[in-house]
Amino acid sequence: MQEPKTGMSFVTKRTTVLFALGGSLLLGMIVAASIGAMPISPLSMLQGDLSAGHQAVLATIRLPRVVLTVLVGAALAVSGAAMQGLFRNPLADPGLIGISSGAALAVAVVIVVAGPASGVFGLYGLSIAAFAGGMITCMVIFRIARISSKAASVAYMLLAGIAINALAGAATGFLTFVSDDQQLRTLTFWTMGSLGQALWPLIAVVASVVIPAVILLICNARQLNIMLLGEQEAQHLGVNSERLKKLIVVCTALSVGAAVAASGIIAFVGLIVPHLIRLAIGPDHRILLPASALAGAVLLLAADTVARTIVAPAEMPVGIVTSLIGGPFFLWFFVRQSNQMETA
Repeated sequence: MQEPKTGMSFVTKRTTVLFALGGSLLLGMIVAASIGAMPISPLSMLQGDLSAGHQAVLATIRLPRVVLTVLVGAALAVSGAAMQGLFRNPLADPGLIGISSGAALAVAVVIVVAGPASGVFGLYGLSIAAFAGGMITCMVIFRIARISSKAASVAYMLLAGIAINALAGAATGFLTFVSDDQQLRTLTFWTMGSLGQALWPLIAVVASVVIPAVILLICNARQLNIMLLGEQEAQHLGVNSERLKKLIVVCTALSVGAAVAASGIIAFVGLIVPHLIRLAIGPDHRILLPASALAGAVLLLAADTVARTIVAPAEMPVGIVTSLIGGPFFLWFFVRQSNQMETA
């Protein structure tokens, strides 16, 4: 039996992990900002010794995209880690159980019915619509998962998520069918995921929604650890499980809704990153949540850099790249779990 970890060892481990991931994120941001149709020297970037053309590209194109990618990657990864901890289910990804598709459907309704959004109010309107869609989807999943008992059923939750994904996809497809050319182009980027619309006003909106939600999730990491023991045990230890559920659901729907409003559907980030971090450092949410935020940003930065350079001068939707990464990982995880069950 392993000896319990001391407070000092936990602090040292958390500091080391977060420092390493933070350094990787900083390096990834520099590399991502330097790569493109007009290469920019990282050394010149750090020294501020850039031509007027390079400064314009960096300030209006590269940096907004890098910052938006970091926000979206962190939001999706932390949301996935929090939902997996809350449901005690390694498959409880916001995309797999329908939250992302529900949020995307709500935004598609706004795009087709209300027309193109403009200005900061319009950007907030898309985020509010995505948040509402994600919240409604999550509440429906909770309701269906509690049909057979008071506790949420994992099997029912996953089945409900599959059904909601199908229904939301069908509804989005219908909206695509009745949309005009401009709306069709917008919806196409939504369904495949794209970070090419990064603008500083959009980033301000997304940051104002994502950052508070992510901070709230991280601040409740200790209670999520206790919830791993079960709802009744957590209540005996002083955790208000119903309040925690609502908080996690609201923060997840809010952050995923903002991410979807900015970039469309980007699959598998919320599933892959928490698993990789959990395999590397364990299930302690005090480390898992902030580490997932940093690792999610790093992963999406790498995927977006590949998406915009691999078929240059064209650009591949980043959702395709993350799906190409996530699909094999999902199959590997399934095979690994099956082998563990057979040898147990």
